[in-house]
Amino acid sequence: MEPIATDGVVLLRAPAARDEAEFLDLVRKSRRLHRPWVSPPATPDRFRRYLRRCKEPNFCGMLVCRREDGRIVGVINISEIVRGVLQSAYVGYWAGAPFAGQGHMARGLALALRHAFRGLGLHRLEANLQPGNVRSRRLAKGAGFRKEGFSRRYLKIGGRWRDHERWAILREEWGAGGR
Repeated sequence: MEPIATDGVVLLRAPAARDEAEFLDLVRKSRRLHRPWVSPPATPDRFRRYLRRCKEPNFCGMLVCRREDGRIVGVINISEIVRGVLQSAYVGYWAGAPFAGQGHMARGLALALRHAFRGLGLHRLEANLQPGNVRSRRLAKGAGFRKEGFSRRYLKIGGRWRDHERWAILREEWGAGGR
């Protein structure tokens, strides 16, 4: 499968049906890391729904894979893409526990921003992060996102409405970083 983007260490590519077993195994191994931050597709049926969503024009699902062996190390989704005068979307991401803290997601997020701003022609990306998710905040901040605000009981994750901080990056801010 043709990569969406690559930097020599990781690559971004679209998920495919053949990824189901590896994807679900990674989710299973990462339950402790993900709770309570994210609820990725954890069953064959939910994985297939995720694949269908990836075909919708307002969604771009990407697997972050190691170039050396093609292993899936995480996921980055650009969702709710709005065109017209807004040219904006949300970005969400998660790392697999066996690969957390190795820098793969920072590289993957940099590639995803390049794809969002150059490939998709977006103007703004917003990431909504739970206040206690230090790793996610560090990843967004390192990629150039800025905290813009706070949304009470913003997203329902793990069966509970959870507060989130709103972080965003504009194309011109991203471009000013020499990217």
